[in-house]
Amino acid sequence: SGGSLYIRPLLFGSGARTGLQPADEYTLLIFVVPAGNYYKGGLQPVTGVVVENYDRAAPQGVGSAKVAGNYAADLLPNIESKKKGFPISLYLDAKTKTLVEEFSTSNFMGITKDGKKYVTPESPAILPSITNKSLMTLAEDEGLEVERREIPIEEVGSFSEVGACGTAVVVTPVNSIVYKDQVIKIQEDSNTIGPWTTKLYERMQGIQFGKEDDKFEWMVKV
Repeated sequence: SGGSLYIRPLLFGSGARTGLQPADEYTLLIFVVPAGNYYKGGLQPVTGVVVENYDRAAPQGVGSAKVAGNYAADLLPNIESKKKGFPISLYLDAKTKTLVEEFSTSNFMGITKDGKKYVTPESPAILPSITNKSLMTLAEDEGLEVERREIPIEEVGSFSEVGACGTAVVVTPVNSIVYKDQVIKIQEDSNTIGPWTTKLYERMQGIQFGKEDDKFEWMVKV
């Protein structure tokens, strides 16, 4: 069916405190929910937009942690972006507004024009996605060189492929990104999906659904 069981642990302070201080008691819960195939008709490329009036995470903040507050900062910008017709938003660093950080709920990845490098941003404000980490492992296994470094927004147009990677989608192809008054085109044809994005997505799905050998021993029986 292409479906999966989404498992999410959640830890929250539940002690009887009202002051602004760490809780003295915590509750751990794990909820599971069946999820259908995100792309029922196969991978679907999208157009993204750079968020200019809001910041996702502050320098020296908790952007690299899986905390609810990081998602709260994106709620209003996400609504505004979707009203304008953009299903996905890209955030720049809060300090200089020049460096790519990540999409609303997904890490940024790019493939260089020569098809030899998988590039993803390096920043203490970015959540270290396990999906991105897995894609980097697969990219290296396919012979690509992986670079984790600063990516100026001006460099985005030089990539042959750009994707947003996260748990639910694995990777969403991003064929163009609107920034200020310009459209940064990654693929000339808005319906084209790059070969590396397709390859990495199919390998990830193959391992997840047992169609490909789990050579990295990622799968755990639940």
